[in-house]
Amino acid sequence: MSSLKKSIKNLKNRRLLSIFIFVSIVSVLLLAFTYLKKKIDLEIVALVLLILTVGQIFVLQYFFKNQLKNDLIKTNLSERINELNKSLDSLNEIADNKTIYSTNMSYEIRTPLNTISGMLKMLKQSDLDPNQKAKIEIAEYSSKYLSQLLNMVTNNAGIDMGNIKLNLLAMDLKSDLSELFKVFEYQAWEKELDFEFKFLSEKNSNFLLIGDSIRIQQILFNLINNAIKYTKTGEVSVIVDQTVAIDDNQIVTFYVKDTGVGIHKDIANQFFDNSKKLTSSMIKNYGGGGLGLSMSRKLIELMGGQLKLESKEDEGSTFYFSIQLKKTLNNVKSKVLEVAPILEAKFNVLVAEDNRMNQKVIKFLLEKQGADCTFAKNGLEAVELYKILDFDVIFMDIYMPDMDGYEATIAIKNTKKYIKNKTPIIAVSASAFDKDIENAKLAGIDEFLAKPIDVDKLKKLLVKYAHQENESA
Repeated sequence: MSSLKKSIKNLKNRRLLSIFIFVSIVSVLLLAFTYLKKKIDLEIVALVLLILTVGQIFVLQYFFKNQLKNDLIKTNLSERINELNKSLDSLNEIADNKTIYSTNMSYEIRTPLNTISGMLKMLKQSDLDPNQKAKIEIAEYSSKYLSQLLNMVTNNAGIDMGNIKLNLLAMDLKSDLSELFKVFEYQAWEKELDFEFKFLSEKNSNFLLIGDSIRIQQILFNLINNAIKYTKTGEVSVIVDQTVAIDDNQIVTFYVKDTGVGIHKDIANQFFDNSKKLTSSMIKNYGGGGLGLSMSRKLIELMGGQLKLESKEDEGSTFYFSIQLKKTLNNVKSKVLEVAPILEAKFNVLVAEDNRMNQKVIKFLLEKQGADCTFAKNGLEAVELYKILDFDVIFMDIYMPDMDGYEATIAIKNTKKYIKNKTPIIAVSASAFDKDIENAKLAGIDEFLAKPIDVDKLKKLLVKYAHQENESA
C-alpha cells in the first residue's frame, strides 16, 4: 500500500515538473514576443528571465534530489532482494541437507533394527521357557516401538517440509490399531501405568473404511507417546468410537486420555504451534515440547478434522478428534434392525458445540432418539438462541470460544425465561475430571455427559427429562 502511494506521488511530481517547464517556455516566448513589439523594456525582460532561471534551478534541484533518493532506495532494495535470495538459497540448501541427513540416519538406524527384529523372531522359534518367551516378547514390542518412533520422526520431518499426501485405501481400523496399541501396553507397563484401549462400534458392522491407516497410526502414536511420557502415575486410555454412521459415511472419533501433569490453557496453545519457542520452564515442567503435536494437527486438518484438547493442571489431559471416512461399497452392508425413536412427542433440544464434526455426531445420536436439534457454535450464541426460542433441554459443551459452557449456563439461568421454565442443562465434555464435574455443579448444570457419549446414558437422560416435560404439561 505504501509503495502504491509513493508511485502516485512520483507521478504527480513528474506532472508538476512538466507543467512548470511548459509554463517557463511559454513565458520566455511571450517575453520575446512583447519585447520585439517594444511593449516592455529590456530590464523587465532580464528580471523575469532571472526569476524564471532561479525558479527552475530550485525546482530542478528538488526533483534531482528526489530522483537521487529514489535511485538510492532502488539500489538498497535491489541489494536487499539479492541478500534475501541468497539467504533463501542457503535455507533451501540447509533443508535439503536436513532431509538427506534424516534419510541417511533413518537408513542407518533401520538396518540394525531390522537385524534385531529378525534375531528376535528366530529366538521365538527356538525352545524357550515361559519366562524367556515373555522377555523376547517385551524386546520384540520394544523394537516395534523404536521402529514406530523412527517412522514418526521421519514422517514429521516430511510434514514440516510440506510433503503431505494421503494414501487412501480400504482399512480395518480395529485390526490395524490393535497392534499399535499393544506396543504401548509394554511402554506403559515399564512406567507402572495402567493402559487400556477399546473400540466402540455398531453391532454387525462388517464394512471397511477408506482412509490413510498409516497417517492415523502416526497421529495416535504422537498422542499416546506424549500421554505416557507426561503421566507419572495413574492410567492412559484410548477410545476409538465408530458408533455414528451417516448414510455411506462413518464418523470416527479418537480419544487419548491420561492422568498426567496436565497443561495450562495458555501453554497448551503453544504446544500446537511450532513457530513459538518453548521456554526452559515449560521443558522442565512438562518434560519437553510435546513431540509431534503440531504435525498431528496438520494431518488431522488434512483429513477434514480438528484436534481438540481439554486439560487440567495436575489432573490430566484429553486429546480428541473426529474424521469422516467413506465406507467401502464392495462389501455387503449388514441389515441392522431399525429401532423406533424413544421420544414420540416433539422434543426440542439446544446443542452448544463449536466443533462441526462433533455437531454431526450429537445430531445423529439425538435425532435417532426423536429429538429436534438447534445448534449454537459458542456460549454467546446459545444464550441468544435460548432467549428467542423454546427448548426442552440444553446440551452444553464446556470448552467453547467467546463464552464457555460454565459462563453460558450462568447467563441462561439469570434470564426470566429460565426462572419460569427451569430448562434442564446437560454438560457434554471430553474432560470429565472431578474438577470439571464440580465446576459444572457450581455453575448450576443438572447432568454431566462425558465424551464419547454413552448412548444408553443419553437415552436415560432424554427419557427422564421428556417425562418431566410431559408431567409439567
